[in-house]
Amino acid sequence: HNKMANQVNGNAVQLKEEEEPMDTSSVTHTEHYKTLIEAGLPQKVAERLDEIFQTGLVAYVDLDERAIDALREFNEEGALSVLQQFKESDLSHVQNKSAFLCGVMKTYRQREKQGSKVQESTKGPDEAKIKALLERTGYTLDVTTGQRKYGGPPPDTVYSGVQPGIGTEVFVGKIPRDLYEDELVPLFEKAGPIWDLRLMMDPLSGQNRGYAFITFCSKDAAQEAVKLCDNYEIRPGKHLGVCISVANNRLFVGSIPKNKTKENILEEFGKVTEGLVDVILYHQPDDKKKNRGFCFLEYEDHKSAAQARRRLMSGKVKVWGNVVTVEWADPVEEPDPEVMAKVKVLFVRNLATTVTEEILEKSFSEFGKLERVKKLKDYAFVHFEDRGAAVKAMNEMNGKEIEGEEIEIVLAKPPDKKRKERQAARQASRSTAYEDYYYYPPPRMPPPIRG
Repeated sequence: HNKMANQVNGNAVQLKEEEEPMDTSSVTHTEHYKTLIEAGLPQKVAERLDEIFQTGLVAYVDLDERAIDALREFNEEGALSVLQQFKESDLSHVQNKSAFLCGVMKTYRQREKQGSKVQESTKGPDEAKIKALLERTGYTLDVTTGQRKYGGPPPDTVYSGVQPGIGTEVFVGKIPRDLYEDELVPLFEKAGPIWDLRLMMDPLSGQNRGYAFITFCSKDAAQEAVKLCDNYEIRPGKHLGVCISVANNRLFVGSIPKNKTKENILEEFGKVTEGLVDVILYHQPDDKKKNRGFCFLEYEDHKSAAQARRRLMSGKVKVWGNVVTVEWADPVEEPDPEVMAKVKVLFVRNLATTVTEEILEKSFSEFGKLERVKKLKDYAFVHFEDRGAAVKAMNEMNGKEIEGEEIEIVLAKPPDKKRKERQAARQASRSTAYEDYYYYPPPRMPPPIRG
């Protein structure tokens, strides 16, 4: 019995000796060290985090419970590795350090899953150049693991109005992966004042993802940016792709029963998705009671549309007992205002089956001389010789009845050359990379189902 007690005591003494050297360092612990231990962090992890507090990189108050909880779920080696990476990250423009640490942990887990060793952080931007840019412009920079956001809002001296709306954002693709604000801003600010620039980052590689979104303070500046910077050679052999960005909130849905009305569809899809505001439906030319087996669903914003798309594609949601096909609808691109100002052709839709080209010619020629009229299915193109006559005809005839159906008229959009190019490129690549996706909007009709 005695011998056993000795062993236990001996053991205790031995332990004490091992702890001794560590305790001498306790002089340098901050008052938060104890809190970290109480929160359940292993001793070494608490010490490493405490050392980081002492460097002034991040303060205890900057970290919320979520970050500490997430750190506690790592084994000791993982937690130390994460903290090392956090310490080596450039935190100079990180507004929310706690969220950034959570981002580092998430990235670490993703890398572990892929079995790739945690990379040493790749060379980031040239801090001196970034600092000089911010000093010159007075803009802020907020860095998270997923994006770098410059401005939003800009300084009051630049623009103090409300956040700019639709048509003021451009999408910039094909950006070299090691390029940052110091090269992008001087180029794009030539087009006009920038509201914000969001450069998307890949936490796994530490480089940018090859694309960014830039919101300008006006539509004119955004249009100008496309003219100035699309295909601009930013580095030898590296050309940017720039287009007006369309926050897509419309889905194309195929394989819907042909006897369903707009109301039926609104009700049915309203049950399984959120934020649905409108249904755009096309009827069969010869039978107005039937739809063409597809429709467009319009959501209140891009986020709702993206969530709806995910739900409908999951295969778990059935509509009228069927799984439907879903695609992003082609964004309705605003044609160039200069081009539209010259259009002399009207697009007339919702025509009754009995309407002939002769009837249309008779109705429209009283506004001015016509070049030609072409009717297809339930719509037609009416070509005027004179722009003024076309506009007058549109204003007076829109909503009028011809052969018992109310017609709708808009100026016809000229064929979009870029769209043809995009379709060809899409056929060629069929890739699903995000930048292609935004750069070449997805097709109007769903492609054949794969897989």
